[in-house]
Amino acid sequence: MRESRYSSTLAGLFSTVVVLLLWEAAGRLLQVRPIMLPLPSAILMELGAEFPWYMGHAAYTLLTTMGGFLLSVIGGVAIAAVIVGSRTFERFVWPVIVAFNSVPKVAIAPLFVIWMGTGAEPKVAIAFLIAVFAIIVDTVHGLRSVPPDVTDLSRVLKGSAWDVFWKVKLPCALPSIVTGMKVAISLALVGAIVGEFVSSQRGLGYVIMSAQGTFDTVRVFAALFILAIMGMVLYGALVLLERRATPWRNDPSH
Repeated sequence: MRESRYSSTLAGLFSTVVVLLLWEAAGRLLQVRPIMLPLPSAILMELGAEFPWYMGHAAYTLLTTMGGFLLSVIGGVAIAAVIVGSRTFERFVWPVIVAFNSVPKVAIAPLFVIWMGTGAEPKVAIAFLIAVFAIIVDTVHGLRSVPPDVTDLSRVLKGSAWDVFWKVKLPCALPSIVTGMKVAISLALVGAIVGEFVSSQRGLGYVIMSAQGTFDTVRVFAALFILAIMGMVLYGALVLLERRATPWRNDPSH
């Protein structure tokens, strides 16, 4: 199992290096203008020359992303638990949740700036709104996938509703919750960037917008490179969490 993980990681690194080399070779051979598509070597040189500056903006984006993501996990699991536990709540609230999720968050992002100011709060709020729906959907699916005989046995053993939820339903739904978290972390990153696009003086979204205004394509791609790496690292961290939290899914005997 561990060897297969290493081989998958090496294969991913190898394919990334191949793509970058092909990109570099094609750009030089076709003499593509840097303003249209900069070479990877130029992007890496830009990152090396301004590495602390980029890392400062990346840290800000990471903090807002994690803030929105953690709120989406807490709020999404809580909302899903109430939806599963109350048909009345589901009947009245679920259509509102679906409708609100259908509204493009870019359209309502300026409202959060008006309501919350230009600090980190609107970015966290937008990241939360974009990410929470995935948590709700997967958690509802997981809680409803608990075998009925398991819950019936818990009630026969005089377990309270609270005990049944924490000790039976939530552990059984954990694989679905983590699956939703893997989707939500990418959505939270998107939400943080959307918030920085609208109004910010910090973060990788701000770097992209300011570089776009001066047609500094190299800086735009440098920020995109960092975002891609950040997204892969966050996703990989959740994959590791999934293996630790649900070890039975990786056990061939199950």
